[in-house]
Amino acid sequence: MHFVVFNGDADGLCALQQLHLAEGAAAAALVTGPKRRIALLAGVSAGAGDQVTVLDVSFHSNREAVLRLLAAGARVRYFDHHHAGPLPDHPRLEAHIDTAPTLCTSAIVDRYLGGAQRAWAAVGAYGDNLKETGNALHADPRLERLGVLLNYNSYGESEQDLFFPPAELHRRLAPHADPFQFIREDSAYKTLENGYAEDMERAASLKPAAARGNAAVYVLPDASWARRVSGALANRLARSAPARAHAMLSPNSAGGMQVSVRAPLERPAGAAALCLEYQTGGGREAAAGINHLPIEGVEAFTGRFLEYYGKS
Repeated sequence: MHFVVFNGDADGLCALQQLHLAEGAAAAALVTGPKRRIALLAGVSAGAGDQVTVLDVSFHSNREAVLRLLAAGARVRYFDHHHAGPLPDHPRLEAHIDTAPTLCTSAIVDRYLGGAQRAWAAVGAYGDNLKETGNALHADPRLERLGVLLNYNSYGESEQDLFFPPAELHRRLAPHADPFQFIREDSAYKTLENGYAEDMERAASLKPAAARGNAAVYVLPDASWARRVSGALANRLARSAPARAHAMLSPNSAGGMQVSVRAPLERPAGAAALCLEYQTGGGREAAAGINHLPIEGVEAFTGRFLEYYGKS
C-alpha cells in the first residue's frame, strides 16, 4: 500500500498536488486533517512493501511513529520544512527536510521534481505567506489568491469548522494540472472566496489584547469563523506590519487556547524556538504554534511573547 500523509493547509495540498500530477496518487490512502492536526503518523499501520509519503508534517512531532514504521519494514519518504531535530540514519528513510525560512514544503517538492509543476508550488508558497518565494516560482496574483484561500480553509479545531475537509479539497484539486483551471471551473473556489471575505470582515474590528514594541497578542472569540480566520488574519497583520511579531490565541474545546505565532517578516526567525518551549508547540522559523495552551498559562505566555519579540 501507499499512504500519503499531508498537512491540510495550502502547502501540504500543493505539495501533494505536484507529486500527484508527476507520479499519480489516486490509489493512495490519504491521512490528513485541519492544519494543527500534526501527529498524523500515529494512525498509520504500514509494514514491509508499503510506502509512506509525508508532506508538510513535523518530523519532530512524529518521530516515534516514523521509527515504528521503519522498524515494521515500511519505506518512508519525508518532505518538510518544520523543525525536525536529528534524523535517524536508516536505509528506508528518504528525507527531504530543509528548514530555511524562505522555503516551504511545496518549494522543496518543486526542487525534487525539477520544477515540473511550478505553478502549484507557487500556490503553496503564497499560502504559507512566502510571497517572495511564490513570486520567484511563478508570479501571479491569481495564484497568490488561491494560496491564501486554500490555507484559510485549513484552520479550525475540527473539520466541522472548515468549508471542505482537506481530503475532499485534494480530490477537487487533483484533476487540474493547471491551477487557473481549478479557479475557473470548480465551485469550491467561489465558496472559499466568499467565506474568506465574510470572515475577514468580521475580524476587521479586532484589537490587540496586549502589545509592546514590535509585538502584539490577539485573543479571538470562541466561534468557527474566528478559528477559520486566525491564520489568514495573522498573515495579513504580518504583511501590514513587517517589523512586528503577532500571536493569535483561539479558545479550544479542551478549555485552553490554540496559539498561532508569526515572526516579523523583516526578521523571520525564532517562532519555532519560542513555541517549542511549550509541551504541544512546534513549527518553523517564521511561523509556529501551540496546539493547547492551558488558560492558566495565557498570562505567562503573553508576557514571554512580548519579552521575546517586543524589545526590538
